Order: sequence, then C-alpha cells, then structure tokens
Amino acid sequence: MTDNDPRQRLLAERERVQGLIEGVRNDLGDESQKFGEEFQDPNRADQDPVPDGSETNEREKDLSILEALERDLVEVEAALARIDAGTYGVDEVTGEPIDPERLDAIPTARTNVADA
Repeated sequence: MTDNDPRQRLLAERERVQGLIEGVRNDLGDESQKFGEEFQDPNRADQDPVPDGSETNEREKDLSILEALERDLVEVEAALARIDAGTYGVDEVTGEPIDPERLDAIPTARTNVADA
C-alpha cells in the first residue's frame, strides 16, 4: 500500500469516518437512553426530566456532526465507485483530468477548483 494509492486512501478514510459515525451514534444513543431513564424514574424527583438548553444544544450539535460525517461517507463511497468505473480523477463537469494536487488534498473531489 502506498500513500498515493487513491483506493487505499479512500478505504482508510471510509473506515475512519465509519468509526466516527459509530462513536457519535453511540453517544447519541447513550444520551437518549439516559434521558429516558431519568424521565421514567419516579424516584429521581431531584432531576428535571426535560433536558435543559445546553443538553439540547449539545444533541443538536452531535446530530449536525453525524449528518456531516454521513455526507462525507457518501462522498467516499462515490469516489470508490468512480475508481471502479474508471472515472476517478475525471472532472464531472468538463471531463478533463482533475489536478493531481487537488486529489491529493481532497481524494473525493469531483471537479477541479475552477468548476467547484
């Protein structure tokens, strides 16, 4: 495996992003479960069963992060599909080759900078 092999870079990125998605989903699940337990436990009168504004903001932030990671994963999968189709590194707008430096920086690039 070389660092310049786009398939290997994308496979590694897919694994990384999938791990991040799993972590965020676990965090969100843990928070949902914790909230549900607090809500259903009648012996926890000292706890407000409704999350305060900061908890809501944190959850919304986590959901935004999850959405961005899922979009990243879609782009990685699309780039892998372009490799399989033989169109990786070809600008989707002009049909010209994408600058190799751009692909080094952004392996999921679909277009050259001028076309982005």
